[in-house]
Amino acid sequence: MTAFDTAAYETAVARYFEAWNAGGDENVIKAVAAAWTEDGSYTDPLADVSGHEGLAAVINGAHEQFPGFEFRRTGTVDGHHGIARFTWELVSTADGTAPVAGADVITLADDGRIRTVHGFLDRLPTA
Repeated sequence: MTAFDTAAYETAVARYFEAWNAGGDENVIKAVAAAWTEDGSYTDPLADVSGHEGLAAVINGAHEQFPGFEFRRTGTVDGHHGIARFTWELVSTADGTAPVAGADVITLADDGRIRTVHGFLDRLPTA
């Protein structure tokens, strides 16, 4: 991977959203394995997990808490030297509302999969 490998960052972020939007335990596990290294981690103000099982549990928890919602990237992916950042929203497929939004910073392994995610929550539901 070169210092400014835009395609690698776009691919990694696309796989990231595929994992967050996968439905069903088996599909989540497969998508997590495609997106993250075996020892990959995810940290935000509400979670701090590592490994495929921990990552799948956080994703499944989000699905349980927000049924009928999907994660969507907003804006562009900005990356350099194996690190990328992007913004996102959690959007209702029924009415388009987005009660949750944030920004994530990821680091990539040499194989293009995610090694770490550091998430920041910019908007949360008030109730």
